[in-house]
Amino acid sequence: MRILVLGHTGYLGTHVAAALRAVPGAQVLGGGRAAANDHRVDLATVRPEQLAKTLAAVAPDTVVNCAGATGGDAVALAEINARGPAVLCAALRDAAPAARLVHLGSAAEYGPGVPDAPVTESAPTSPVGPYGATKLAGTAAVTAAGLDAVVLRVGNPVGPGAPAASLPGRITALLREAGPDPEAVLRLGDLSAYRDFVDVRDVARAVVLAATAPGPLPPVLNVGGGRAVPARGLVHALAGRAGFRGRVEESRTGSVRSARVSWQCSDITAAGLALGWRPAHPLDDAVAALWESDGTR
Repeated sequence: MRILVLGHTGYLGTHVAAALRAVPGAQVLGGGRAAANDHRVDLATVRPEQLAKTLAAVAPDTVVNCAGATGGDAVALAEINARGPAVLCAALRDAAPAARLVHLGSAAEYGPGVPDAPVTESAPTSPVGPYGATKLAGTAAVTAAGLDAVVLRVGNPVGPGAPAASLPGRITALLREAGPDPEAVLRLGDLSAYRDFVDVRDVARAVVLAATAPGPLPPVLNVGGGRAVPARGLVHALAGRAGFRGRVEESRTGSVRSARVSWQCSDITAAGLALGWRPAHPLDDAVAALWESDGTR
């Protein structure tokens, strides 16, 4: 089984590629912008006909698209999150129409949630801001492509290698800097927003199941922790794991998105039915793995 992982040197891609390599008989190839990739592919700029030639040469049974941008201006986000999946689908139709496509979407596509009401895949989508909107456009391109494709809408991943731009990665870096100083102060924004945190290893396992499942899959499946946790809970869990002796100060203001999306949680029932998947790692496990791998640098 030949599997091409696009964005395989990124945060999610690294874990996904490692999990796929453990599948018996799988030959995993990497695609992306970095020189370490087996195939140089920049979904933000590549033309469909160029990508089709690459796909024809690879002859993949499955393509996993982990490529994506979480930051930058609206143009940069649109190029990789919206244009990228559309170009990929066009190239697949030409060069490998029988290949399965597993595309990583985002729970941000849903927009604001209602407390105590986890969202199902059929819930209306109303993203706030360019990130969620461009991820939703990518999902629309995949689900309308007429391919053997599934979009995994991922919650807020936590675990080893969390990027500095993410809340887990940023807090880990601040705790490393603070060390055991009892006078240290972490001055943060409002941490009252609820998020659906999911261990990055569970995300990778969901991808493996989606890539290897027989028969067609639903067009969209939620992949999250299945419960809403305040961002404050994540911060304090990391602080406890780090042995932080100082204090955390929250301001009353935070990001615009946190203010507008104060509660998010995904219903993960459908992923259980379609893939036999449920998260195996609680948040404490994800926090421990994050700190043990990144917090001792």
